[in-house]
Amino acid sequence: MGIFEKFKNGLSKARNTVFKNIKTIFSGKVLDDDVLEELEEILIMSDMGVEVSHKILEELKSRYKSNNSHNDPLLLLRDILVENLQKDEVVSDFQQKPYVILIVGVNGSGKTTTAAKLAKMYSKQGKEVVLAAADTFRAAAIEQLKEWGNRLNTTVIAHQKGSDAAAVVYDAITHAKSRGKDVVLVDTAGRLHTKSNLMDELKKIRRVVEREVPGAPHETLLVLDGTTGQNGISQAKAFKEAIDITGIVVTKLDGTAKGGIAFAINHELNIPIKLVGFGEKEDDLQIFDPVSYCNALLGVDEVI
Repeated sequence: MGIFEKFKNGLSKARNTVFKNIKTIFSGKVLDDDVLEELEEILIMSDMGVEVSHKILEELKSRYKSNNSHNDPLLLLRDILVENLQKDEVVSDFQQKPYVILIVGVNGSGKTTTAAKLAKMYSKQGKEVVLAAADTFRAAAIEQLKEWGNRLNTTVIAHQKGSDAAAVVYDAITHAKSRGKDVVLVDTAGRLHTKSNLMDELKKIRRVVEREVPGAPHETLLVLDGTTGQNGISQAKAFKEAIDITGIVVTKLDGTAKGGIAFAINHELNIPIKLVGFGEKEDDLQIFDPVSYCNALLGVDEVI
């Protein structure tokens, strides 16, 4: 299955519920006030946010009136939506070993599953991966990562529940360095309701990583549950205030997520979305592609 087909299948619920009427209201290929009003309702309902929706509508009106480009409003909208999404891929060609990636986010966002899926992605590329079970607050998270490690035949470094998370990360990096392994993926805790403790723990982990691997962490990926809508933005801002986030992973887009959250994320946080998750299977994590994403939401098969 190609990239576009994966996005098309993964976003089918958002397309068939939230975005389904866009093709209908554009069927006359006339962009009048009634159409714009209906479109604004759809965009806001999609979790895009009022400010982003207004910005996109203003740009759509401007381009539609211009003769400098095609005037099919559906394709114009698609072009504008693509331009409002940042693209920046996770690195797969490492200049330094081990390449350390911190995976952060609130509990329930899909951090542990994302860590496992990333491990599978890198393993398929021939990289040797170490998973660090640094969410020591929850025994279930440690066991879940161990289970993934067994399934993927990937090394998991774990301590007991309540252990020092930074010590787990230290051991994982030491193991990777001694065995010449390529990637260390660190699954961290997500107790946002004890925000100060969590952020202090993340800063301590980061200090250990920086000391043991100069220039690391090479990535700090924030995992956001796509079904939480604007609440996810608030969560992201809390993490961004405490640590340097290099990319976003949006998960559960195959569920009740409305699709527009991706645009709100880029607008509010100015952090690129690097990966998206469309399910629980180990191969359901995809490199984010704005063109496929927007085409899938709008039901457009034509590529730019």
